[in-house]
Amino acid sequence: MFQGRRRRRRAGGEPTVVPAAEFRSYYGRPVLKTPVWEWKIAAYLFSGGLAAGSAVVAAGADLTGREQLRRVGWLGSFAALLASVYFLVTDLGRPERFHHMLRVFKPTSPMSVGTWILSAFGPGVGVAALRELVPARRRHTWPARLLGRLARPAGLSAAAMAPGVASYTAVLLSHTAVPGWNEVRDELPFVFAGSAAASGGGLGMLCAPVAEAGPARVFAAVGAAGELIASRRMEQRMGLVREVYHHGRAGKLRRGAELLTVAGLAGTVLVAGRSRAGAAASGLALLASSALQRFGVFEAGTESTKDPRYVVVPQRERLENARNDANR
Repeated sequence: MFQGRRRRRRAGGEPTVVPAAEFRSYYGRPVLKTPVWEWKIAAYLFSGGLAAGSAVVAAGADLTGREQLRRVGWLGSFAALLASVYFLVTDLGRPERFHHMLRVFKPTSPMSVGTWILSAFGPGVGVAALRELVPARRRHTWPARLLGRLARPAGLSAAAMAPGVASYTAVLLSHTAVPGWNEVRDELPFVFAGSAAASGGGLGMLCAPVAEAGPARVFAAVGAAGELIASRRMEQRMGLVREVYHHGRAGKLRRGAELLTVAGLAGTVLVAGRSRAGAAASGLALLASSALQRFGVFEAGTESTKDPRYVVVPQRERLENARNDANR
C-alpha cells in the first residue's frame, strides 16, 4: 500500500497539499487468487526438465557409441518422465483430465501444446529405455533385435522434442495472470531450458564413467552457463516483482540454486574430467540447483499473488507508458 502527499490546485488556482490516492484490495482481500497448485507442480517442473535434458544426453551418447552413458541417459529420462507424469496427474486430482486435454489441439493454449509435446516425447523415451532393460541373454531373440532397431530412431525423435519439453512449462506459467511469472515471460523459458540441460548433463556425470561422460560435461557446462546468464538477465528486467524473487523462501531457494549452479559449473570445467568424485559432486550440485530453481520460481509466483502491489503497480506503469507513447 502506498501513502504520500502530492500538490494539487483548487478551482481558484490556489495550491494545496492533499494525500495521494491509496490503493488497497477489496476488504483487504488479494486481487488475485493464490494458485491452488501444490509442491507437486514444482516437482513436475523439475522432473520434466530432467527428462528432457537426459534424453538429449542419451541420444548424443547413442550416436557417438558411448553405451554406458546412453543407458544412464535413457533410464534416467524415463524415470524422470514417469515421475513428472505422476506429479502432474496427482495434482490435477483426476487422472482423466490429462486424457481430456488430448481431445483437441489448440495452438494458442500452452497447456494444450505442452500436453501434445509431452505425449510425443514419451513413447520415444519409453522405447529407448526399454531396449536398455533387455537382459543380455535375451538380446539375440527377434523381439529384442526389433526393439534394438527401433530404439535409435525413437530416441532421436524424443531428443528432437526435448527442447519443447524443457521450456513449455515456463511458457505455461508465464501465460497466467500471476505477476511473479507473467513479468518474466521473456526470460523464463531460457532459464528453464538451461536448467534442464544442466540437470541432464549432471545426471550423466553422476552415473556414467568419466571416460564416457565427455558429452554430458559439455552439455552440463553450456546449460549451467546459459541458466546463469538468463537468470541474471531476468532479474535485470524485473520491476517491482523482483522483491518476491529476492526475499523470503523464494529468495533463499534461488540463492541456493545460483550458488550450486556456479559450484557445479566450476567443478564440471575444472575437475569432472579427471576425477570420478569430482564428476559426481559436480553432477549432484547441478541436479540440486535445477530443483531449487524450479521450486524458487514456483514459490515466487505464489507469493506475488498475496500482495496487491505486484498486480496494481505494473498495470499503472503500463498504462502510463502507453499514454506517454500516444502523446509523442
